[in-house]
Amino acid sequence: MFKPREIDRIIEMAWEDRTTFDAIEYQFGIDESGVIELMRKHLKPKSFKRWRKRVTNRKTKHRAKRDFTVGRFKCSRQKTISNNKYS
Repeated sequence: MFKPREIDRIIEMAWEDRTTFDAIEYQFGIDESGVIELMRKHLKPKSFKRWRKRVTNRKTKHRAKRDFTVGRFKCSRQKTISNNKYS
């Protein structure tokens, strides 16, 4: 389904605190449950459990739970270091 490079990017985005599941879905067409399934498949069990504990109920991972609505963080080097089709 996804190329190895895309899987790596999805995992990277899922680990980032400020990247929402909505952003991952917008870019790759995979919803939150799909990201969880992908993470379960491609991470070691302990790493997956650590990630799930980290993102469960985290405000920054769910757009509807965020305290802020305007603005988003973007690294000044993001376009040069990212292989995103939307950066």
